[in-house]
Amino acid sequence: MISARVSPRLTSHPAPSHDAWEMALSQLDAIADVIHLDPGVLEILRHPKRELTVHFPVRMDDGTIRVFTGHRVQHNTALGPTKGGIRFSPDVTLNEVRALAMWMTWKCAIVGLPYGGAKGGVCVDPRHVSLRELEGLTRRFTTEMGLLFGPEGDIPAPDMGTNPQVMAWIMDTYSMHRGHTAMGVVTGKPVAVGGSLGRVDATGRGVTISAGLACEKLGRSLQGARVAVQGFGNVGSVAARLLAQAGAKVVAVSDVSGAIYREGGLDLDLVEGAKLDEGGVCGTGAGDPLTNAQLLELPVDILVPAAMERQITEENAHRVRARMIVEGANGPTTPEADRILREQGTVVIPDVLANAGGVIVSYFEWVQDLQAFFWSEAEVNQRLEQLMTRAFNAVWDAAEHHLTDLRLGAYAVGVSRIAEATRTRGIYP
Repeated sequence: MISARVSPRLTSHPAPSHDAWEMALSQLDAIADVIHLDPGVLEILRHPKRELTVHFPVRMDDGTIRVFTGHRVQHNTALGPTKGGIRFSPDVTLNEVRALAMWMTWKCAIVGLPYGGAKGGVCVDPRHVSLRELEGLTRRFTTEMGLLFGPEGDIPAPDMGTNPQVMAWIMDTYSMHRGHTAMGVVTGKPVAVGGSLGRVDATGRGVTISAGLACEKLGRSLQGARVAVQGFGNVGSVAARLLAQAGAKVVAVSDVSGAIYREGGLDLDLVEGAKLDEGGVCGTGAGDPLTNAQLLELPVDILVPAAMERQITEENAHRVRARMIVEGANGPTTPEADRILREQGTVVIPDVLANAGGVIVSYFEWVQDLQAFFWSEAEVNQRLEQLMTRAFNAVWDAAEHHLTDLRLGAYAVGVSRIAEATRTRGIYP
């Protein structure tokens, strides 16, 4: 079984992490103690390899000019080209992008992909620009990032506020500048332009696979398990649907409009249909209204935080009553909250493992684009489950070996693999 015994660094009471980058560094420092990481390698891994910030103009529909700020961070290239999403959000910061890039490095290494981690973002609220303005912004940002993007260098994907159409614009813009179609420059594209079957559901499917594997290890069952999902978007809605299909009872879901709860289980078809009509789950009438904060504290078997970073913190962790947390979002639990949850006996399936289904199928898409040979959805899902199962077992074994929790077990696997590649390649020149 997974032990609560951890290294001295983790049993201390660290100062609260003020942003995602501090969280990421704190997690890296913690696992460095556990695996006795060489100080020189640790120093390398604490710094992103490359960062690019751009400020670029876009002509708006009313003829005015607005200047937007965008970032791209490549954290590590020891295992191969960098991979990571692009988010469009008014809350994007360079430190957030740095953290997400670092987490992508560990995630790719944990599931055995030949990638390093990257992340990008533009400070914009996509809900407040027109489709034409969004396309212009995307194409100009892609042009500015032409120094980095490429099928063998840096391969973007969708993230918060972006979607397959945005990825298609990126691919087309990059291709126009190169003079030939380069489908492999980006993943998460529509199937019509080189996207992979199964990609849309991949992250939520990975969350479901992780929950099922954890239940098997713990001697529990998904059948009848009560589930709450924070964030009924691309990841959370798919995870909710697939968990319900596996026999779980989804009793609560939320989005930016708030949360709803139904003791006997929600009708997810009603929720999804009504959300399209009303614009939020709270307008569906499918359950009793709750706040997002209340959803996190429901007495459920499985909690899936699939919204934003830093949702479970030192302030609310002691009120979380879920027996298991499966992190669909990146960084939803702070290090301080991790300590509290560990002391409470809550099993946490960390983001770098639980939500890796998206990058796994992105890798499959990239491989298919480079080969110009495409797989069936059944093949994609089967290969996804194989890689998720292999990664889950490696993380579980590492956690047992180091007598620690699954987050540190995952970091032990990922950081060790990057460290080995770094040492093997050596320091140039």
